[in-house]
Amino acid sequence: MLCKIYDKNPNPKELEYVADILRGGGVIIYPTDTLYAIGCDALNVRAVERVCNIKNIDPNKKYLSIVCADLSDLSNYAKVNNSVFKLMKRNLPGPFTFILHATTSLPKIYRNRKEVGIRVPDNTIALELVKTLGNPILSTSLTDDKGGIEYLTDPELIEERYANKVDMVIDGGYGNINASTIVNCLNDEPEIIRQGMGELQY
Repeated sequence: MLCKIYDKNPNPKELEYVADILRGGGVIIYPTDTLYAIGCDALNVRAVERVCNIKNIDPNKKYLSIVCADLSDLSNYAKVNNSVFKLMKRNLPGPFTFILHATTSLPKIYRNRKEVGIRVPDNTIALELVKTLGNPILSTSLTDDKGGIEYLTDPELIEERYANKVDMVIDGGYGNINASTIVNCLNDEPEIIRQGMGELQY
């Protein structure tokens, strides 16, 4: 199912419709400020497991990332000190994933690795969807598995490819082709471990 949502002025009814799918354990593909991403309610373990199966992710070996609407409830999901919080505040919303120590309020599937990626993308659809849902959204980027760049950026082709795997694809316009910059904040000094979009402002 393909659902068109406009980035500049998302329709609240359409957002609520998608949020209901997520509340029911559904999996969606949605736009971010970087690549289109596969997502679900981050606190619904069965939905998280579905996403991991679609992307062949082993949560014991790879950290999981969640999208938050802002940093106001960050402490519910991750442990963060003042200097890292200030760094995040300077750079978010933006194309960055900050890896932090996970809190015990996240389901056990996140705590296997005791870390979580935090995203606050500069994309109105993603942020408004998180607000409407009331929970963070688990997020993992679409990757090019030899289908060509169009299958990462064109919502109609994305829907064609993933129609049997996800419950909805949000058409938010053509997507980007670059991933987020990943910043490891698990140690004393933040370290960029993957340079993607954006220049980190220290």
